[in-house]
Amino acid sequence: MNAIKTARKSIEAEPWSGPSRTLARLVLALESEGSFDVADLDTLPPDSFALALEIVQEWRRNRRYAGKAKLFDLSLQVSMLPI
Repeated sequence: MNAIKTARKSIEAEPWSGPSRTLARLVLALESEGSFDVADLDTLPPDSFALALEIVQEWRRNRRYAGKAKLFDLSLQVSMLPI
């Protein structure tokens, strides 16, 4: 399974968790070409950290447009959840 699809499923499963919110912020920053505090990656558990790096690699390859759109939409929804 590719990282973008894995991230989408992970965020859908636990949208309130810290790692999901961090991954969602990363996706939003990548899509909008905005800023993202790289220090936030250090707060992730090892599996989520590895996933974040894979997301960045896939984003750079600029593939899987449909998967990116679904993940971006979900990340936007998670970012609007109250804390």
